[in-house]
Amino acid sequence: MAPDRPLALTQGDPAGIGPDITLAAWAARRETGLPPFIFIGDPTVLKSRAALLDLDVPIREASPETAASVFDHAIPVLPISSGVEVAAGEPHVATARSTISAIETAVDLCFSGRASAVVTNPIAKSVLYQSGFRFPGHTEFLADLATKATNRPFLPVMMLAGPKLRAIPVTIHIPLSHVPAALTEDLIVDTCRITNQDLKARFGIERPRIAVAGLNPHAGEDGAIGLEDQEIIHPAIVRLREEGLHVFGPLPADTMFHDEARARYDVAVCMYHDQALIPAKALGFDTSVNVTLGLPFIRTSPDHGTAFGIAGQGVARETSLVEALKLAAQLASNIEANAPAFGVIV
Repeated sequence: MAPDRPLALTQGDPAGIGPDITLAAWAARRETGLPPFIFIGDPTVLKSRAALLDLDVPIREASPETAASVFDHAIPVLPISSGVEVAAGEPHVATARSTISAIETAVDLCFSGRASAVVTNPIAKSVLYQSGFRFPGHTEFLADLATKATNRPFLPVMMLAGPKLRAIPVTIHIPLSHVPAALTEDLIVDTCRITNQDLKARFGIERPRIAVAGLNPHAGEDGAIGLEDQEIIHPAIVRLREEGLHVFGPLPADTMFHDEARARYDVAVCMYHDQALIPAKALGFDTSVNVTLGLPFIRTSPDHGTAFGIAGQGVARETSLVEALKLAAQLASNIEANAPAFGVIV
């Protein structure tokens, strides 16, 4: 069931495939049951990309309040100028401000109650860094925006959610060599607590089963291949179990992701980025969705990047964006009854 308010879909990097997949997703809206969204970005980019791709997709400026009525006939757009003429596949630092502004606007719409969730098209972090952007990525920036809006700290938790696997990395965008030092008992505990809460409140799982991966091969082999599993991960699991969470591990990562193993849990909590994302993308590259847990609003995104190399060529697949939009709508509907208890924006 779609929420009453539209989803706020950001433009991402306008030179990437965000415009391509937005156009394709809207064109297939009836076949996929796509919920209404309002695109936050430059309407001229959508129009020029539609012409380049030979797509007959009407574009119409709208407000969140009129988006649902416009959506059946055209893509509703809340306009933000890119600041420069955009060519598909050719990123430009001058567009960074509009990319950031689109994210800020989408979050503001959620906090003001005018949008039901944020769905983000892919950004190019290297382009944003050239403009002075100081966050590692979307996830950390969204947490900062939430903190500024509420004066409360938030720990964002990144989850890849697909039909065969939900996976969470405890540490995210840091070099692999930095992971052991960054991994702490408290970080694992906090990540699992947030995961447990949001799987209950947003995904409707009454008692989530959380499988925790080890850091080292064979989960450390009783200390023979590293001590982190014994000294950091295991104590965190003990604490969580004492709090009543259904958590188990640390498990050897090489035996966690086959069919029989996945049937035993609702989410896999992994110790670093690739330990979580490689199996998630291998099991559902086109159907997995990036979901940010731990924020006071819903945020989803496709699980891929800007793909500048294929932008404007008509080969980008919209499947992950469609899944991200549909999941955002589903989560927005799920939390209506639980919002007072869990402090989420509805």
